[in-house]
Amino acid sequence: MKLATSCYITKNNKTLMLHRIKKENDIHEGKWVGLGGKMEAGETPEECIIREVKEECGLTIKNPSLKGIITFPGFKNDEDWYVFLFTTSEFEGNIFDTSDEGELEWINNDEIFSLNLWEGDKLFMDWMLKYKFFSAKFIYKEGKLVDHSLIVY
Repeated sequence: MKLATSCYITKNNKTLMLHRIKKENDIHEGKWVGLGGKMEAGETPEECIIREVKEECGLTIKNPSLKGIITFPGFKNDEDWYVFLFTTSEFEGNIFDTSDEGELEWINNDEIFSLNLWEGDKLFMDWMLKYKFFSAKFIYKEGKLVDHSLIVY
């Protein structure tokens, strides 16, 4: 089981997205994703997302809001992944000119769904706007979403 975090940072009707085009053997290759990564031993999800965002783009986020928990059974190397999903519009600093994992770009919110996103990301990005909190499960087979479930709180 892998524990991870992801955050969608917004400002002026734009969202900071990462186009994953630089890492070798990247399961997310070519996809646009939020910022985040794996939790380290002893970290809370909040500590993890603050650290990961700083490492990936240079911004120091404040008051990340937990919007949901997503379960991905057998997503990568037959391992289950649990992702704590955050949003924030509070941050300081400037984004890096370049990232080890891909290209960082502020995308107009009305253009995000035209990007090359995971099928499940299109669902949960909508749910983050609609619901206070949710728990979801996404089942992927060979990179395709084959089933999902949602519980809203």
